[in-house]
Amino acid sequence: MWGAPMKCPYCGYEESKVIDSRPADEGERIRRRRECLSCSKRFTTHEVIETVPIIVVKRDKSREVFDRNKLRAGFLHACEKRPVSIDQIEKMVDTIEAQLQASLDREVTSGKIGELAMDQLKNVDEVAYVRFASVYRQFKDINTFMDELNKLLRER
Repeated sequence: MWGAPMKCPYCGYEESKVIDSRPADEGERIRRRRECLSCSKRFTTHEVIETVPIIVVKRDKSREVFDRNKLRAGFLHACEKRPVSIDQIEKMVDTIEAQLQASLDREVTSGKIGELAMDQLKNVDEVAYVRFASVYRQFKDINTFMDELNKLLRER
């Protein structure tokens, strides 16, 4: 049995068995038919996945809720006029969001998200990676830009 017991709406007994499960609301919920182990009456429950919001701690120490749309916009900007599909961008956003959700930390720095984004871009498109890195790392001059390019070449 998963989670807390499900009370029967007829007799209040706390144990039931699942008779049927199927996705509902485009996979956002699970609809379950249950049968009470005491009175044998059947009832339906709907279960939803509960996610805890991820809080992003920005450079200025302010905090905001993680917004995958901002991450997607950063990828779109870096990948502009590059051979990177929307599906690849969505996959990178999904991967990073899954990594953040799997982490035990409920707060993550914007720096950590930036590093995860650069790791994803490095494997997809090196030009997009350098574009993203130049904005994210706020390259001050051509030397810091060249340092990043040389690092990329050494990793090849």
